[in-house]
Amino acid sequence: MEMRNRRHIATETLSSMPRRHKPDYWLFVLCMTLLAIGLVVVYAISPALGIVNGVNQNYYAYKQVIAVLLGIAAFFIVAQIPLNKWRLLHKPLLIIAIAATLIALVLPVNAQYPAHRWIRLGGFSFQSVELLKFAILIWLAVYLSNCIIKGTITARKTLIFLTIVVLAIGLVVAGKQSDLGSMGVLVVMIGMMAFVAGLPLKRALMIVAIVIIGTILAISSSSYRRERLTTYFHPTQNCQGSGLQACQALIAVGSGGAIGLGLGRSVEAYGYLPESGNDSIFAIYAEKFGFIGSIVLLGLFAALFSRLKNIIERTPDDFSRLLVVGVLAWLSVQTLINIGAMIGLLPLKGITLPFISYGGTSVVFIMAAMGLVFQVSRYTSYIVPITNKSEGKYQDENHTDRRRIRGTYNSVVGSRP
Repeated sequence: MEMRNRRHIATETLSSMPRRHKPDYWLFVLCMTLLAIGLVVVYAISPALGIVNGVNQNYYAYKQVIAVLLGIAAFFIVAQIPLNKWRLLHKPLLIIAIAATLIALVLPVNAQYPAHRWIRLGGFSFQSVELLKFAILIWLAVYLSNCIIKGTITARKTLIFLTIVVLAIGLVVAGKQSDLGSMGVLVVMIGMMAFVAGLPLKRALMIVAIVIIGTILAISSSSYRRERLTTYFHPTQNCQGSGLQACQALIAVGSGGAIGLGLGRSVEAYGYLPESGNDSIFAIYAEKFGFIGSIVLLGLFAALFSRLKNIIERTPDDFSRLLVVGVLAWLSVQTLINIGAMIGLLPLKGITLPFISYGGTSVVFIMAAMGLVFQVSRYTSYIVPITNKSEGKYQDENHTDRRRIRGTYNSVVGSRP
């Protein structure tokens, strides 16, 4: 009876949430700016990639244009679907993502990328882990928001369930697909969402400890991961073998100098730097635009992450807040891993730089995730305290007195403030 009353009050509170208003258009502007930069870099190195891989010199540029157009379409389609519809779709979407991952595991691999990460049909290729990130983002936001409503977010069974989820993802993504970088992104995303939802820090650290143990086992059981770790500690020890990518990345970044070599003067893209269009694209960017250009790019990413943080602080309900927290964790960690690997701060990982790297699957699902955030930004609260603080009321942009919606909602459903 008490739970029914609480849900009834929650329903009434939700009905009084902020009305739909103009979204945060800066999100779209920043996304388009980053996509444009990535498109320019891929276009500039497309002739070099074409020569190295024996294809048309415009092949990579054309494919990236198609990927960007599909990403923009995904952004607007996702942004038009109401959030309650996504709540209803979270289970079917997760089932599709799991099915795609299993299909990728049984399909044969090619000689260039000997890992079960892609679904290939003719000239079409699809990386299943990107769909898995998107599906887990929505599913986990629904699961954790329901735990908050039921008051079970601090229960032991919630910790056990999240631990099982992390172990299952690690077994498939890091184990079977040999994608430790994407595994790291997923674990941080799950951990941040769970912590923001109210999972106690001590229990969150237990999951971290399990992940660290699993990571050590994954590295020790794989020869190429041990080589990458050795290369990380001694980057110049074997520049003609296992350390080739790390050494060439540092050469590319260093040769850019202060202002860069220019768009048409890249050297490393002509077969010297492996994966110059994908994992190593930041090094190519630094070679072309130099230190100043790199600072500008980092500033754009920082501005985007700042917008996401501001939206998190103004979301009216737990589901929306957890969605944006997940997207922020996803993009920020992936950016840090990619750039950190290129400048020698982190071991090399086969992970793309969001918005910039060549690759259709990554661009489409990252833009789809940003479409979710764009939808959330339509319902954020702009509430500031009024002069009469004794009444505990607040005032919105239209100077209408109201109780702070987010605080009222969280007190009803039992969320941590």
